[in-house]
Order: sequence, then C-alpha cells, then structure tokens
Amino acid sequence: MRDKGLETKFVQAAVEDALKKLASGGKTAFVIYGDPQSGKTEMMICLTAKLLDTGHKIIVHLMNDSVDLLAQNLERFGSSGLSPAPMNSVEAIKKGVFDSEAIIFCKKNGRNLAKLLEAIDDARENGQSVQSLVIIDDEADFASPNSKINSGGRTPINEYIDTLIGQNGIYIGVTATPARLNLNHTFDNKPEHWVRFPAHSHYTGQDTFFPENLQAPVGYRRVWLANGGVESEARTAIIRFCVTVAHLNLGDTQGNYSMLFHTSGKKAQHEVDTATIERLIQDLRANSGPIFQALAKEAFDVARELYPQDSANALAKYVVTNISRSRLFVLNSTRDRNALTGSATKPSSPFTFYVGGNVVSRGVTFDNLLAMFFTRDVANKLQQDTYIQRARMFGARNKYLEHFELSIPQNLYNDWQRCFVFHRLSLKSIENRMEAPAWVGDRRIAVAAPSSIDQTTVQVDKGEMSFSMFDWDVTLDSLANAAPHSVATLLLIQKIVGESALPTYLIDYLGRYDGKDTLVIHESMLITRYRQEILDKIERRQGFLGNNQLEPALFPNGQHHVRIVRNPTNKARVFFKIKDSTFTRKVV
Repeated sequence: MRDKGLETKFVQAAVEDALKKLASGGKTAFVIYGDPQSGKTEMMICLTAKLLDTGHKIIVHLMNDSVDLLAQNLERFGSSGLSPAPMNSVEAIKKGVFDSEAIIFCKKNGRNLAKLLEAIDDARENGQSVQSLVIIDDEADFASPNSKINSGGRTPINEYIDTLIGQNGIYIGVTATPARLNLNHTFDNKPEHWVRFPAHSHYTGQDTFFPENLQAPVGYRRVWLANGGVESEARTAIIRFCVTVAHLNLGDTQGNYSMLFHTSGKKAQHEVDTATIERLIQDLRANSGPIFQALAKEAFDVARELYPQDSANALAKYVVTNISRSRLFVLNSTRDRNALTGSATKPSSPFTFYVGGNVVSRGVTFDNLLAMFFTRDVANKLQQDTYIQRARMFGARNKYLEHFELSIPQNLYNDWQRCFVFHRLSLKSIENRMEAPAWVGDRRIAVAAPSSIDQTTVQVDKGEMSFSMFDWDVTLDSLANAAPHSVATLLLIQKIVGESALPTYLIDYLGRYDGKDTLVIHESMLITRYRQEILDKIERRQGFLGNNQLEPALFPNGQHHVRIVRNPTNKARVFFKIKDSTFTRKVV
C-alpha cells in the first residue's frame, strides 16, 4: 500500500485491533465495520497477511454469490503479492491444500459451501492435520444471518458457515452495515468487540453525497428526475455523461470512464435500460438524419451549459467521433455474465455503461465512475442496509468529483439521505461503547429485513434513546427554558449531568440543527403514574414521550426532541426522540 502511495494508518490500526480480539482458545466472532467503498478490501488483504504471519494456516474468504465479485477479489488479492497465492474453493478442493497454508475464496451459496465442508472433512478423515479455520466474511450481513430465526429453523448458508467455524474457529464479519448482524445475533458476535475501520482522508462518502442538511450545496452535479427516470431523461443523462467525458479528454490526457444505470433488480427492466443505451449509441453513430441532428445539437447545448469555457463544437465533435468506442455491460444478466472478468469494472473505453441489478448493491467497485442514473425505489419501506450499500459512487472520487453526476428523483434522494443520517447516529452509539446499539428507522425506512431480526431478543422503542441516570437539578430546567433550540444549552446540561448521561456524539449529531426550531430542548417531565419498577429505573418499553409530551402547541416544527424525565426521588434520565422514528436494540 505504501508503494502505491496509499494511506496505511487506518488499515494498520484496524488490523491490530482485530488481532487483539482473537481469543486464546475457543470460538471467536466479531465484526469489522466501515463506510461503503472505503478500502475494506485493502484492509482484508493486510489482515490476511498478518493472520498468516501469526500462525493461522487456512484463511477462508466468503463473498456474495457472484462470479463477477469473485473474479474482482481474486484479482485484487492476487496482485497484492500475498503468499500463498489465493485460489477459489474449486481449485482448493482439487489441490487438497487443507494441511498447509492456504487463502481460499468461496462464494456464499449452498453448493460451494457444502463441497468445501465435505473436502475439509475428507482431509481430516484421511489423516491431514487441518487446523481451525479463520473465516473472513465480506458483506457479512448479506446471506450469512439466519433469516429463519423467528420460526426456529436455520438457513442452509448460515448453518454451513457455522459448521465451518466449528468449536474453535474464528469468524470475522466485514461490512458497512452491521445492524442485521447485531439484531440477528449472527454467530454469537457481540458489538462491544466490534472493530471500527475509519475511512482514509481521500474518501468521498456520506458527507459529500448526502449532507445532513438537505439545503446545503453539494460538490458534484445532482440532477432531479422530475418524471421518475423516463426514457427521455435517461437519454439526456447519457448525453451529459458523454459531454463530461469529452471535457475530461479534450487535452493530452485521455481516460476511460463509466456510467451506472441502477433502476431495478429485474432482468426485464435491465433489457429496457440496455435498449435505451444501445438506441442512443446507434442514433449518434448514424452521423446523419433528423434524430442524429437533434442529438448532436443537444450535445452542443449541454457542452455550452456545463463547460462554457470550452469549445462546445469541440466537445460535441468528440462525442460523435468517439461514441463508437462505447462498451456496455449488464450485471446480473445471463447474457453478459461470461463476458465479465475481474477487470470488467475498470472501464476500457471512454464511454463504458453498466446496467445494474443486485450485484450493484454489494461489493463491486466501479473505477472512474462519472455518472449514476438511480431510480430504484420501493412501494413500502426502504431497507436501510440495502440502500446504504447501493451508494456505489462512494470512494476515492476527489479527482473528478466536481464532474460526477447523480440523476435521481428528489423524493428518493431524500429517503436515501435519511437512511444515512439514521445509520450514522446508530454507529455513533456503538462508538460510544454502548453494549446495545440503537438502530434508527421510521415509517418509511426499515433497519433490516424483519425476518432476520430475532424478535425474542430485541426491543423496539418508540423513537426514544435514553442514557445513564443522574441526580436532577432545577438548574437544568432554567437552561432548557432559556434557549430551547440551542446546542449550547446541551453543552451546559452535559457539564452538570456528565458524558454518560448526555453523550457528546448525540450533541455532535444535533449540532446540524443548532438554532433551528426543529431542535427542541424541553423542560423536564415528572413521572408518577407508573409501576414502582418503571419509576425506579425510568425505563418503559412503550416510551415516555408521546405526542403530548413533545408539546406540539409550543413547538409545532419540532423534529428532534431532548427531554429530561425524572421520578419522585429526583433521579432522572435524558431522553432523545426523533419524531415518527423507532429505535431497535438487542437487549438479551
């Protein structure tokens, strides 16, 4: 990594922290979590090397059931210089490498996992000394959790992985979205043992693409699709992408760039998107006729709009002259699956188009991604973890960030942005060393698939988060009444009640609403009409802050509410509530 000029400090810290989590004996299970597209593959390469250096012989990497992703990972690990060279599970079984050092990649499907388990069992029966395995599960919250947990059953993939881990194995889940692993209690992992992998300094992620203030300017081009992404909007987005490539390639330096279409997980829609792209390419290649003339003029007009300092004629000419150098790949489509290789997501032509499905949602990295046409919505609830993973534009994009264009319906963007706001607040609760992270959702956004949430061990609070108990003081009400919309009020309260009663991460989160009437710091509320156990603990599954307790007449625009709840003995807790949201915790 140093030879490539890449930062190593965060990778090194995560690897060292992970090694500290390994138990001296017996089964170990924990999670390494970081941001989407933040360099987790490089971290896993370094972790693999360190595990081999410290005496672990067989490292099994699990990944989604995708030949494209398998090829991409084998290429990355293979080019890193690791020894022994990584191999897929089919090759490992053929060579019978289970009594020596081995790095094995296996897709998460029943057939591959069953054959790998069978080969390991055969090796042991034949007298080979097969050590306990280290399982590194990439995108660990996908396929690995037991989605039959509430029916008393077990999914085959979950059972196969558990058998691979065995009594003394090591399980390390790696993901950007760990909620499901916590709420499913997958392989008995515990959040207090999780390892945070921070993003490198060149990372462009949530703050760049989904700033928490929706009115804040963004450092890239964001285009609202007023009609939801109809064909005319798609064609315009393609023209804008092509003109942007022309601008970047107008000088001596030539580059290859990509545009991603993610509109659906259905192959029928992929065919529609593919036809739209192919038609436009053919129309531009025609070089004559009314449709060509209209497109050439549109390219000229877009060039004049986006890059007024350039020659619009030169940019339009580049597009028309080079459009024949386009390439199109369909991910998740049988048609192109055999054509894809580990380098397929590295664009090999100036205009490279990808039509996306479910593979786009997990793991695959698109180099030089310059445009994304995203319309994949749902009728009911967005699944937070899935939509966070779909942010394929995250990564080290600074070099061309100002030219990147996201085309998306505004309502869908707002929902997507809220997924990230909730996700960040949840992760902060982990970093605050809470043993039970609070996963935030609302009526539109689900934390994770309900089937994977162990209903016997979780508590869904009515949008309330509470903290350590403290002794109430009347001064606290004076502070709240004096400035109920000011973060400075929270800082003054924190000085009195302490960090554990009002954590800094919550104050930091609320800082973006400082001075706005959407933030409300209420006067304390005395509770008396509850069972003694509730009064003593100031804890209630149904919560304490109903609509009346949020004082809508006084604060009609309130969305983020902070209120101290106290009992007759003047013991108190700070409660935080996001209106119309829920907090889900694992409590057993």
